[in-house]
Amino acid sequence: MSANVSPLAPAAFPAMPVLAGVRLATHECAIRYKGRTDLLLAEMDGGTTVAGVYTRSLTCSAPVDWCKTASAKGSARLLVVNSGNANAFTGAAGEASVERTVAAAAQEFGCKKSEVFVASTGTIGVVLPDERITENLPVAKAKLKADFWQEAAKAIMTTDTFPKGATRTAVIDGQTVTINGIAKGAGMIAPDMATMLSFVFTDASLPHDVLQELLKKGADRSFNSITVDSDTSTSDTLLLFATNKVKHAAIKDASDKRLKDFKAKLFDLLLDLSHQVVKDGEGATKFVEVTVTGAAGNKAAKRIALAIANSPLVKTAIAGEDANWGRVVMAVGKAGEKADRDRLSIAIGGVQVAKDGEVVPGYDEAPVTAHMKGQNIVIETDVGVGKGRATVWTCDLTHAYIDINGSYRT
Repeated sequence: MSANVSPLAPAAFPAMPVLAGVRLATHECAIRYKGRTDLLLAEMDGGTTVAGVYTRSLTCSAPVDWCKTASAKGSARLLVVNSGNANAFTGAAGEASVERTVAAAAQEFGCKKSEVFVASTGTIGVVLPDERITENLPVAKAKLKADFWQEAAKAIMTTDTFPKGATRTAVIDGQTVTINGIAKGAGMIAPDMATMLSFVFTDASLPHDVLQELLKKGADRSFNSITVDSDTSTSDTLLLFATNKVKHAAIKDASDKRLKDFKAKLFDLLLDLSHQVVKDGEGATKFVEVTVTGAAGNKAAKRIALAIANSPLVKTAIAGEDANWGRVVMAVGKAGEKADRDRLSIAIGGVQVAKDGEVVPGYDEAPVTAHMKGQNIVIETDVGVGKGRATVWTCDLTHAYIDINGSYRT
């Protein structure tokens, strides 16, 4: 956790309401950090349903493996999260630590092991001292309370410079429901699923399969459309819990029209959290939106957009406030998707800089340079071959990224 807050951070943590059926606690276990909390405990009432989306990394962590199996059963009572140690690439020792943590938590809270969800974030390849978690479960349990969202978000931070939270209200069949979410992430951000760690809670009454479909679609439009450094974490975990406390008409299908407002608010919350992750990108000073149109399909558009967003040359030009649109041309060409060089068009900050494969006649760089000096950068590219469209979000690449990651373990 950095002492220097990102210049892109929101002015304040949102005022998040109590959510029926959820209680939160944090504790300092000294897993790695000293003088700060590194354990989050969330207890949910019986009857809570759950959905999850996870990293597709082939070197995923032991907690991810556990949650994949547990979330398929659809029921949840407890979430245990630690920061400072990813419990990834720790072999049999990592699996054993998850099993001990789950067993201890299930016993302490009187629930099934399959209702306990665990997540870890931090250094890869270091065995997790899980006894520091299990021996502190009783004291953390004693501190559980309903209005502890900001502290919960703080406890899961690693190199983050600010806690990330969002809240929305929605209406299902005339009944008002609440959605609260927290997230962590600043580096190793190129999700191939969802996010680094994000936990979303609602008091709506929704079954597991409906939650799962909604979460997958929402993740694709948000967390799966961001990048900081093109590196996919071993620990990416996005969980959605529904406590079923608000009694509205039964919803059995994610396409039910009565879910229209809930779906919109959930997707908006996920987008908000994912944008906060990008705005806390390690060393970031600028938030960048990249939109690609005219691609062969939406997937092709997204690949091209990510090629632009992940390009070190594009990102360093943005950091240096250099209106070097030629680097966008380069990134489009390397993406491996169809693009018509002679129909390519580029706009930066709403100013057309290139059209039909060449610079716009009489192009004046001054307004583009002025745009590059701002904190919110917009790049739009049309590749001229079809109707595919996609938007992704990233940040600039500064020397601070090297400073942070060059000394991460020390």
